[in-house]
Amino acid sequence: MDDVRRLCVSLLAVFIGAVNAFSPTDSEFTFLLPAASKECFYQSAVYNGSIEIEYQVIAGAGMDVDFSVVSPGGMYLVSEFRRSDGVHMVEPTEAGDYQICFDNTFSRFSEKMVFFEVILDNPSNDAGADDEWAGLGEPESLLEYKLDDIKESMEAVHRRLERSRQMQTVLRAFEARDRNLLEDNLWRVSFWSCVNMLVMLSVALTQVYTVRRLFDDKRRVCS
Repeated sequence: MDDVRRLCVSLLAVFIGAVNAFSPTDSEFTFLLPAASKECFYQSAVYNGSIEIEYQVIAGAGMDVDFSVVSPGGMYLVSEFRRSDGVHMVEPTEAGDYQICFDNTFSRFSEKMVFFEVILDNPSNDAGADDEWAGLGEPESLLEYKLDDIKESMEAVHRRLERSRQMQTVLRAFEARDRNLLEDNLWRVSFWSCVNMLVMLSVALTQVYTVRRLFDDKRRVCS
C-alpha cells in the first residue's frame, strides 16, 4: 500500500513538473492594418535562443503587405515587399526586443487583416525543465515504473500536441483567407452578373422598340 501511495505521489510530482516546464512560449495575433499605415510589434528574446515568425494576409484587396524583422541592435534581418504570407526563423537570437513590422503604406484605400504567430525556443526553459526533473529523483522500483520513461513520454506527447495546435492555428488562418477570397469572388460574380443582365434587358428592349418603330414607319408609308 505504501508503494502504491509513493507511486501516486511521484506521478503527481512528475505531472506538476511537466506542466511547469512546458509553459507556452508562443503567441498568435490577428489584427486589422489600416490603409496607408504601419504597425510594429515587439517580442522579447533571450541570448542564444530562436524565434520563428509566420504571417498571412487573410483579407483585403491584393492580399499583400510589406514585412520586416529588426534585431535589438537595429539591424534588418528580414525585409519582404508585397507578400501575402511568409515563414522566417531567427537563430541564434540576441538578448533584447525584436521588432516585427507590417507595412501597408503603399495601399491608399484598402485595409488588410493580418494573422501572425511567434514561436519562441529559449534554452533557459529547457535547462529549468531538466533541473525540475532531476530534483524529483527516481523512486525505488515501484511496479517497474521509471521517471525517465514517464518524462520522455510526456515530453513526446507535449511536443506533438503543441505541433498539432500550431498546425490547426495555421490551417484556421488559411481557411479564413480562402473564405474571404470566395466571398469577394462571389460578390464580384453577383455584381457583374446583374450588370450583364441589365445590359441584356436594355438591348432587348431597345431592339423591340426599334422593330416596332420600323413597322410603324412602313404602315405610315403604305397609307
